[in-house]
Amino acid sequence: MKFNTKTIHGGQSHEASTGAVVPPIFQTSTYAQPSPGVNKGYEYSRITNPSRTALQNAFAAIENGTHGFAFSSGIAAVDCVLRLLSPGDEIIAGKDIYGGSYRMFTQLFQKYGLKFHFADMAKPENVTNVITSNTKLIWLETPSNPLLKIVNIQAIASATKKVNPNILIAVDNTFATPYLQKPLDLGADIIMHSATKYLSGHSDVVIGALIVKNEQLAKDIHFIQYAAGAIAGPIDCFLALRGIKTLHVRMQRHCENAKAVANYLVKHPKVASVYYPGLENHSNHTIAKEQMNDFGGMVSFKLKDNNKEAATQFIENAKLFTLAESLGGVESLMSYPISMSHASLPDAEKEVLGISHSLIRLSIGIEDIDDLLKDLEQALS
Repeated sequence: MKFNTKTIHGGQSHEASTGAVVPPIFQTSTYAQPSPGVNKGYEYSRITNPSRTALQNAFAAIENGTHGFAFSSGIAAVDCVLRLLSPGDEIIAGKDIYGGSYRMFTQLFQKYGLKFHFADMAKPENVTNVITSNTKLIWLETPSNPLLKIVNIQAIASATKKVNPNILIAVDNTFATPYLQKPLDLGADIIMHSATKYLSGHSDVVIGALIVKNEQLAKDIHFIQYAAGAIAGPIDCFLALRGIKTLHVRMQRHCENAKAVANYLVKHPKVASVYYPGLENHSNHTIAKEQMNDFGGMVSFKLKDNNKEAATQFIENAKLFTLAESLGGVESLMSYPISMSHASLPDAEKEVLGISHSLIRLSIGIEDIDDLLKDLEQALS
C-alpha cells in the first residue's frame, strides 16, 4: 500500500464477531477464560486490549515498522525507552529538544545512574566524538522543538553504527510524522511520537507511541509497557485511530499553510527571523529536502522587539491563533516557549539555544490561509 492508503487500511481488519468496519471501543478491564490458560488472546487490558491492538497495528503500518506500542502520553513513551537502559549507561541527545524530554532526562533518570550528553547534532562527528564504551542510546529530534533544526538521521545512524552497531538510535518523529519522513527506513531503531499531536490531530486525546522493527526490541518494550503500566486506554486508542485515517489530508494542508505563513513572516518589517525548514536560508534546508517529503506545519519566529511585552501584545492580539500548550491539531495554536514548552530549561541553556523573549512558535492549522494571514497581520500591527 502507498501511504495515503496505509493511513486508512494499514494493519487494520474488520472486527471479527460483527464485521464492524471501524474497530469498536473495548471498554473492558478483563476477559472471560473458559479454562485456566485458555483464552482468545486477551486476559487483562493492561497487557493487551483489542482497541489498543488496532491502534498499535496502525502505528506500525504507517511507520514501516513491525511492532507499534501505545502509551498514556508521549512522555510515557520516552520513559519506556529509557527503561531499556541500566545505571551507568550513557545517552547522547540533541541540545535543542522538547523541554519535557530534557526535564525527564536531567531531573528523573539522571539520579538513577544514567548519564546524558547534549550535543549539537548538525554534523555526525559532533555525535560520534561523544560516544564512549558506555553509550547505549542516541536520541534525535527532527525537526526540533522549538527552533525547527534538522538532523540528518541517516548520516548519524550510519556513523554511530560504524562505531558500535549495538547503540540504539531513537527518533522523536512528532513534528514530521510518517507523512514527511520515516526514520526506520533511514537507519533508526525506535520511533517515538507524542501521538497527541499530528497523529491524533484534533486536540482531544493525550497518547504516545513507539514503533520498532526488531523482534527482541519489541519484546523488551512490550514487557516494560505492561509491567510499568503506562498504557493508552481504549477510548484514547479509538480517537487516535480515527485521527490517523485523515493524517495524510491534514498534513498536506498543514504544510501548504505553513509555507504561506513562513513566507509572509519573512517579509514582515516587525519580524527579525523565521525558523522553517522550507525556507532556502534555513541552515539545513538541503538535508530537509532530501530527508522529508515536505516541510511540516510548524513555524517559529522572533520579533525585532526582543522583549516579553512585545511578544505578549502580539499573542493577546491574535484571534484565530490560540495561545495553548500542544500542537498538531486542526486549529492553529501559538506557544511562548520560554515560559511554556521549555520553561524547565535553565535560563543559561535557553540563552545559548536562542529561546528568547521574542520567540513565538506557531502550529499552523488547516483553516483558510487568507484568514490566518489576516489574523497575523492584525496581531503584528
